[in-house]
Amino acid sequence: MKSGIKILIVIVVVAVVGVGVTAWWWLRSRSANAALFVTTPAKKGDVLATISATGTIEPEEVVDVGAQVAGQILTFGKDKDGKAIDYGSRVEADMVLAQIDDSLYTADAAQATAQQAQAQAQLASAQANLEQSQAKFRQAERDWLRAQKLGPSDALAQNVFDAYQGTFEAAKADVAVCEAAILQARGQIAQSDAAVMRTKRNLGYCVIKSPVKGVIIARRVNIGQTVVASLNAPSLFLIAKDLTRIQVWIAVNEADIGNIKPGQLVTFTVDAFPNRTFKGEVGKVRLNATMTQNVVTYTVEVVAENADGKLLPYLTANAKFLVDKHENVLTVPNAALRWTPLPTQIAPDAREVAATGGRKSRGGGSGGSEAGAAPVARGTLWIQDGAYVRPVRVRTGLSDGLMTEIVSTNLTENAEVVIAAARPAGGGNGGGGNGGPGAGSSGGDTVNPFAPKMPFGGKR
Repeated sequence: MKSGIKILIVIVVVAVVGVGVTAWWWLRSRSANAALFVTTPAKKGDVLATISATGTIEPEEVVDVGAQVAGQILTFGKDKDGKAIDYGSRVEADMVLAQIDDSLYTADAAQATAQQAQAQAQLASAQANLEQSQAKFRQAERDWLRAQKLGPSDALAQNVFDAYQGTFEAAKADVAVCEAAILQARGQIAQSDAAVMRTKRNLGYCVIKSPVKGVIIARRVNIGQTVVASLNAPSLFLIAKDLTRIQVWIAVNEADIGNIKPGQLVTFTVDAFPNRTFKGEVGKVRLNATMTQNVVTYTVEVVAENADGKLLPYLTANAKFLVDKHENVLTVPNAALRWTPLPTQIAPDAREVAATGGRKSRGGGSGGSEAGAAPVARGTLWIQDGAYVRPVRVRTGLSDGLMTEIVSTNLTENAEVVIAAARPAGGGNGGGGNGGPGAGSSGGDTVNPFAPKMPFGGKR
């Protein structure tokens, strides 16, 4: 009797264990076959189509101050704060920037002034000679008139008559010579005046003055340095007239230049202030394109305010041109439009339909320009249906590089769209392309579709 009870107990235990093992294997098999997907809801939001490019911050107007004479830099002037002229100095118009050694130019000016005085003295001498010759001419003219009245006769010998005539003609010629000497003296005075003006101007050039009000952004000489002015004036200082307004010179690819127009809104950032976004607008598009490695680019001038002076000249700017903007539209991540399931992940009754349709969207593609999305393109989204996914045909609009507008009515707000596939809990060695089930680590970890696959199903 007791042995029968023991046998019955053993049979019951074996049966319970068998049922438990069977149930465990059934649940494990079901869990392994149930594909898990990473989803995200479709949401309303704003989509901005932009063109990204880089450029350089430039002062709106720059004056290059050079030297027109050669010489050694002796001293620098004082700025508005009483400090020696240097980088960042604020200057006013006609303020002294530097002094060049003027010893040679002072000597030249003195020599020209002396020559001017000599020319003036020569003019005075010529005028006195003219007056003297005119007096002699008048006397000779009277003598000659009397001689003509008497004529050659017993009262006036022929030789005397001829002498009066010769004296008259000589006096007349002397007047013409003196008049010519005066003209020559006046020409020499004009020449000496020009020489004096030139030497004084060169002497004045030894004092370098600011032609405008602004800020020194470059000082290219030091005290003791010798500047040599030949065909080109050497540059000494670079002055920005107004740093409260700046320009951003941006190189735009020829494929995007058609979307750029004056007055267009532009946002940009600089590495010096990574958490701040600056705004500006397109001023002009320069027509002189440049080619680098067969890539044609155009320079676009963007005008921006810089009232607080944060933007320094020649910083690198990362700019975005606003091409279009759609507000409060249905959007999905571009990853949802790029993701493609394995055939085994598609619901059986939808596989044939999915095979006949397009598998990718232009709006979700990875193009170089963020503004390159077509106004209306077709794409496919995938909605989870238990262990499978089903396709939803949609039409896409603008894309900002991360999110894409959905303009069709096939998708509703908050609908969960698949953006990637994840491993089922418990793992396994089953295959799954594109981050599908059984393609990564265990424990329900999300699989990165761009990460390399490890052999033997090992963890990364």
